[in-house]
Amino acid sequence: MKKVLNADKQKNNYMNPDFSKYADGLVPVIIQDAVSNKILMLGFMNAAALEKTKAEGKVTFFSRSKQRLWTKGETSNNFLYVKEIITDCDNDTLLIKSSPAGPVCHTGADTCFNENNTSFSLEKLESIISDRKNNPSDSSYTSSLFAKGMNKIAQKLGEEAVELVIESKDNDEEKFLGEAADLLFHYLVLLQAKDYKLGDVTNVLAQRHK
Repeated sequence: MKKVLNADKQKNNYMNPDFSKYADGLVPVIIQDAVSNKILMLGFMNAAALEKTKAEGKVTFFSRSKQRLWTKGETSNNFLYVKEIITDCDNDTLLIKSSPAGPVCHTGADTCFNENNTSFSLEKLESIISDRKNNPSDSSYTSSLFAKGMNKIAQKLGEEAVELVIESKDNDEEKFLGEAADLLFHYLVLLQAKDYKLGDVTNVLAQRHK
């Protein structure tokens, strides 16, 4: 729950939202994809649901139709894994940034608003690389890089950098962009091997920008 507790840094009172503001003791909870920032669904929590969510790292609501605690994904296994919990300025609405394990809506749609949530991003690629590192597969090229160790990863990154430099001297757009993509991919692998993320690098750039 380390990432959830990072919300403390925002100095809000997310641990104790004011459930008394509503007659039924429930507060609305907006679920947002932590990578794409898409709004996935809206639910409601009481104090017990929030405590269960914090303890297990999976979003649990209070179901108004079932009149009980309901962990999203308890039957489908499409859990919503908690990344961060934030309260609003009035301390009566929660925003939970999460990583969905599958489609969020009971209809099979990515979101309950029928939006597509499969857009590609560097953050998504980074999460895939992390999964290949932590859950290695014999058929995965990325897993094989991690298995070969830091020297091989660094060597491969150097090779890709040289290939990009070579292609930059010509005007073949497809080859140049392909080598640029290869270099970026292997750079992300190196960051994961060193236990860093792209965000750590952008933080350095942000500090320099100041």
